[in-house]
Amino acid sequence: MTPIQNPASASVISEDALDVAEKHLRDILSIAIEHTPDRNAVVVSDTRCELAVTLTEAYRRNLPGANFIDFDAVTPDAVMAAFAPLQSGDLVVLVQSTNFRLEAFRIRVELFKRGLKVIEHPHLSRMPGAQALCYLESLAYDPAYYRGTGYALKARIDNARCGVVDSGGERLVFDSPFESAKLNIGDYSGMNNVGGQFPIGEVFTEAQDLEAVNGRVRIFVFGDTAFRVNQPAQPITLVIAKGRVTGVIDSTPEFDQVLANIRADEGEVWLRELGFGMNRAFSQERMVSDIGTYERMCGIHLSLGAKHGVYNKANIKRANARYHIDVFAVTEAVYLDDQQVYRNGAWQP
Repeated sequence: MTPIQNPASASVISEDALDVAEKHLRDILSIAIEHTPDRNAVVVSDTRCELAVTLTEAYRRNLPGANFIDFDAVTPDAVMAAFAPLQSGDLVVLVQSTNFRLEAFRIRVELFKRGLKVIEHPHLSRMPGAQALCYLESLAYDPAYYRGTGYALKARIDNARCGVVDSGGERLVFDSPFESAKLNIGDYSGMNNVGGQFPIGEVFTEAQDLEAVNGRVRIFVFGDTAFRVNQPAQPITLVIAKGRVTGVIDSTPEFDQVLANIRADEGEVWLRELGFGMNRAFSQERMVSDIGTYERMCGIHLSLGAKHGVYNKANIKRANARYHIDVFAVTEAVYLDDQQVYRNGAWQP
């Protein structure tokens, strides 16, 4: 791999946007990551889009002593050499218009193995203009909301015997207890790794018995084959029987292709993850194009395909599981047992 030579350099979005980014990143660094000035930091970034430049400048304001590296101006070996002196507990920030590649080096995974804290901002060029401002808003870190609501949701999920997603006239029924919920709320106490991909805001689980999931769910967005948000003209209704997609109403050619790809490689289309997105910057009306970012949307998202690296299921062989496609439910209401935990666009656990 060789870095892109002389890429077009962008500029800061605006001074106001830079001020917003500075504040939100200050809170992430101090509250969520718990980075302190006595620890070393390396920021690797590029200048290919305005959002990347704005975030990099905001990090300069917050990390004046950090080592800043322009990914496109150096070799992969130089990037690796910058990581070498870091000690466990130090920080690496990756600000990426696309997704940095360093030969076989899986950056975040390898950095975590060394005990380093990592903040990753990938695929920023997918979110230009107004989407970039929405992205900056999504970085706001409210610990009382994320930690209070996040842990309350986890407690409800872990104790529930069943659940229902009401997507406006259609009900998807989880007639099963749930797997122990996982948190992505900016609280890394007790976890092996500190940091990850930002923005954050999610609690996720899945049914212990995948075949106990039945009903219908209306989805208004799905991740297409280019990992971008695809919004059909009208919601698509998925028919679920024994945890599998058995029918589709009001589909589109693009969604048909997603299902065809899964069936070609896996034989059938499982429904696995049940994600409780918490980021209030994203909604059914306020979107960004990058599916990995929009996954934090305040509401329910599900995954299609057999792949889920967090939970093992005896009837699904991990080696044969290839797909994890995010789809987003029209979220009118969510029930855990008999309690409504989502109403009027907000979590109420």
